[in-house]
Amino acid sequence: MHKHFVRLLEAIKEKKGLGLCSVCSANKYVLHATFKMAIKEREPVLIESTSNQVDQFGGYTGMNPQQFVNHVYETAAEMDFPLDQLILGGDHLGPNVWQNESARAAMAKARDQIQAYVTAGYRKIHLDTSMRCADDSKDSGAPLDKGIIAQRTADLCQVAEHAYKSIDAKSHKPVYVIGSDVPIPGGAQEDLSHLQPTSVEDVALTIAMTKEAFYARGLQAAWDRVIAVVVQPGVEFGDVTIVEYDREKAKALSEFIQKYNNLTYEAHSTDYQSGKSLRQMVEDSFSILKVGPWLTFTFREAVFALALMEKELLDSKKGVLLSDIIKIIDDTMLKIPTYWRKHYSGDESQIRFLRKYSYSDRVRYFWPSKTIEDTLNRLIKNLEQYPIPLCLISQYLPGQYSAIRRGELENRPTELIYDKISEVLKIYNFATRAIKN
Repeated sequence: MHKHFVRLLEAIKEKKGLGLCSVCSANKYVLHATFKMAIKEREPVLIESTSNQVDQFGGYTGMNPQQFVNHVYETAAEMDFPLDQLILGGDHLGPNVWQNESARAAMAKARDQIQAYVTAGYRKIHLDTSMRCADDSKDSGAPLDKGIIAQRTADLCQVAEHAYKSIDAKSHKPVYVIGSDVPIPGGAQEDLSHLQPTSVEDVALTIAMTKEAFYARGLQAAWDRVIAVVVQPGVEFGDVTIVEYDREKAKALSEFIQKYNNLTYEAHSTDYQSGKSLRQMVEDSFSILKVGPWLTFTFREAVFALALMEKELLDSKKGVLLSDIIKIIDDTMLKIPTYWRKHYSGDESQIRFLRKYSYSDRVRYFWPSKTIEDTLNRLIKNLEQYPIPLCLISQYLPGQYSAIRRGELENRPTELIYDKISEVLKIYNFATRAIKN
């Protein structure tokens, strides 16, 4: 087991209130900002990709697991970040992407996905088989039978264990996360007014049945490396709403997991929570906090701010071609509605607003586009050639303006972006007080 997980579990046993932030993003600016801050704080970094971001076929990022690992390693090398401080994780690995196929077909692809992740170097594996496949019996939207989920989870764990043994036995053995929150990644689409934490009974059954399924396959050693259970702690976000953590509602969950020395909770959809709420979650045994859309949402805020400053500064400048990136992003989204159409509802003006500003941040699916990448490079090049006056930065990025005035930040467009993203990372750093060397 990786030393940082060992320390995390030891700290939990000793009630030190320590946690770990999981950065779930492939965005290179998010990764740069993450490594940049981790170097300053001397912290480990946990980077994860989700099953729809990265798989053996490329996912929406266009990267398979090995390419994602290379991407992260290259970014770490650019920042001189030590690789022994880096942990790679896979999120919601299982039949998620292939729910419309038969269980047999979907699980076959899930096995290949797990194999690809582990052999590429991922060592934190979230095994999630909670979703129904096309031929699973339907029951008015009821959850899939926990016995089926447990058997499929053990099946995929066995694949992961075999994959690990086929490569470098000297590297850290995989650790596992089981269970699933509802909904799966990206933010909720349903009414959030009645959101409730997972029941203690459900968690107990998940742990017991999964352990039994592991043992039936001879996976006792792997079970000892199950470090966390994904539950719904009662936090979520929608397009324009946030459900803040209520520790009283989660009290039963918090007390229950303390019976298990080597288990904690992993909390998903913690994006947009206040620093106080995130800190309380860690204190209440929701020790691994995943963040994704909030980071790219903040990245998008920084890019839009730069675009508005570019227009104010250079709109009448002869010989300068403006990036017009805000319009180009929206035009690209309109041409490829796959990643946002079913997530947004309302009239045309409402949907136009949500495409840009929704908390679910479907814009994040489009940053890998060559057109948008080239446009962003033009924006940055323009503002490097014509530096932004501080009075303009004060208007659009006041936090970064103050940092420049204090001598803590360079007035360069990429540094402004990294620093804006770090505003979110600092909140998670405060909440987790991440494990130091």
